[in-house]
Amino acid sequence: MNKKEKVKFIISKLEELYPTTPIPLKHKDPFTLLIAVLLSARCTDERVNQVTPILFDKADSPKKMLKLKIDEIKQIIRPCGLSPQKSKAIYNLSKILIEKHNGLVPKSFEDLEFLPGVGHKTASVVMCQAFNIPAFPVDTHIFRLIKRWGLSKGKTVKKIEEDSKKIFPKKLWSKLHLQIIFFGREYCPARTHDSSNCPICSIVNNKSINKIK
Repeated sequence: MNKKEKVKFIISKLEELYPTTPIPLKHKDPFTLLIAVLLSARCTDERVNQVTPILFDKADSPKKMLKLKIDEIKQIIRPCGLSPQKSKAIYNLSKILIEKHNGLVPKSFEDLEFLPGVGHKTASVVMCQAFNIPAFPVDTHIFRLIKRWGLSKGKTVKKIEEDSKKIFPKKLWSKLHLQIIFFGREYCPARTHDSSNCPICSIVNNKSINKIK
């Protein structure tokens, strides 16, 4: 199976398994999504979803967030890990949003990545999920699966993202990145993975299969 055939099969199988892709992180607008994604660094979505209702009950906008002290934010988000760094980032980015963006989350990678605690992956998630602007965020699941499926030999997140954008249709990026994450969690874990029983690996990595009709 060549790369073009692999991509066609993967897209089809993911659409079959995950026709709808609800955003895993609970939020109600671009700001709360931004904060939730920031908190998800080195933390599970489940844990973030337990913490954010408490935080957003007190502060669900940049203006309200600045009324809290950094220590207050830190205590609330402690279960998410890295609370000293994340609490400062949340407070300081809220201040920048008010001072430079009229309290609104900007719709550009450059402005988003300028914010404290916001890297390219976080910016990509906000761009595609909050503003419906095509982006392909690469997390650990996507990094693992793109390489496992033989779609890229990239050794960095940047390279995996570049290769993925070349092989997958742009109109599918935002949905596909969630589909791949869901698939990785359910069928294609990092450890104890049985490729022979995997709905995708068993096909795309099977050298005896030359073509998928």
